[in-house]
Parts: sequence; structure tokens; C-alpha cells
Amino acid sequence: MIIDSHCHLTFGDYEDDVDLVIEKAKNNGVSTILNVATNKQEYPYMIALLEKYPFVYGAFGIHPDSINPENMIKIDELLELLHHLKIIGVGETGLDYHYETIDRKYQQEAFMIHIEAARQTSLPLIIHTRDADDDMAAILEEAMIYSPFKGMLHCFSSSEKLAKKALDLGFYLSFSGMITFKKADEVREIVKKVPLDRLLVETDAPFLAPVPFRGKRNEPAYIKQTFDMLADLKSVSKDALSEILKDNFYTLFDKKLKKEKIWK
Repeated sequence: MIIDSHCHLTFGDYEDDVDLVIEKAKNNGVSTILNVATNKQEYPYMIALLEKYPFVYGAFGIHPDSINPENMIKIDELLELLHHLKIIGVGETGLDYHYETIDRKYQQEAFMIHIEAARQTSLPLIIHTRDADDDMAAILEEAMIYSPFKGMLHCFSSSEKLAKKALDLGFYLSFSGMITFKKADEVREIVKKVPLDRLLVETDAPFLAPVPFRGKRNEPAYIKQTFDMLADLKSVSKDALSEILKDNFYTLFDKKLKKEKIWK
């Protein structure tokens, strides 16, 4: 049984067949799905999904690509949206400097608001980072010194230097179908160095479908290809890796799952 630690089933890509996608995932050994909403418009659709499927949980945040002065979320508003029983994480949030379409200062301001929400709720922070390694490392280090919080860097594809910094600060690293790509040697080398007790696996669906589905719409059922690659890279059996990843997910998302007694 495999946990998909990060996907986006409330994206328009699944508008016509989300129920079939979830059923297919279940039939392919996916025991738990963490759906991540990235803007306010997705929120009501996510809540409906969480209330329909017992094994689907949620996280909510504003993606850095969606931040601007007009929609900057306030801490009280974010805390209210995180209140639902089955929302177990804050994000995704973070920094994305790849296209430079969103002013960096707004991204950083929003990121700090999400960090504060993670502190106040004790929920894990789900972090997106792209072409922003130095600022990400500096912000996380400074924020952790001020007041600790926990979280994961999802779909990790950054530098080994940032990976080490994140691990030193206590974060988990989650890897996607990217590790199956032919030219992803650098990411695969990082996977080999991540301690087993800090490792998570995800699809980031609908993005980054693993080989042999690359180029198609990704979905949680395809996590097996990434999982198999992780087992090979870490030289552990699939049964052992399944238990390790489940324990890691439990540990990271423990407070709300245990408090509300919603984990089955």
C-alpha cells in the first residue's frame, strides 16, 4: 500500500473523471491521498472531495505563482480555512523564481504568513521551491530559529546543498515521478543520500507523470513507478519501503490525524 503525499485532484484536469481517478488509485494500491489546494477557488471543491472519500485528506495554501497584492491572504483567513477536520497540512506555499512573473517580495511575504499558520496550528508546512535555493534556505533557517515548525519540501528537484539544509532543519523531502526521467541523475543521487526516515513519495499529479506515462496526465495510480524507483535507489524491499513511507507520513502529519482520530 502506497501513500500519495502530494497531488492536485481539484485541478481542472480532473473535472470530468475525478471519481474514476480516485477509484483507479485505490485499485492500484494507493491507500491514502493528500490533495493539495493552491488557491481559494479550489477550496470548496476540495472540501467536497474530502467529505466524500475517507482516504483522501487535504492541505490548503496559496501557491507562490498565485500570489499578488490583490489576493494576499491574511493570517486569520488562512487559519479559518485550515480549520476543517480533514485538512492536515499548510500549503503548498514557498518561492518560485523561475518565470519571475510574481514579485519576490510578495512571495516571501505570503510564505511567512503560511509559516506562521503552520506554527499556530502545529500542522506541517508543504513547501514549493524552484530556482530560489538561497532565499529558501535563508528564510527557513531564520524562521526555525525564531520558532520551530515542521514540514516537507515537496517534489524535490533543487540542489544537494538545499537538501542538506532542509534535512539539518528537520524537514522531510518528497520525490515525484521526476526521479524516473532519463536526465534526472542529479535528483536520483540526492535520493540516495536522504535518510530513509525523512523520505516521502508523491505524484504531484497532474504534473510529472513517471516513465512510461511521461507526457500524459499524471494521476495517483501512477505512483507505483516512482515508488519502485525509490526502492531501487535505496536498496530496500518494496514491503519495507511501504512501511517506512507510511511511518514517515504518520510522523509528519501526526498531530491532527491523532487528535481527530481520523486515521484508519
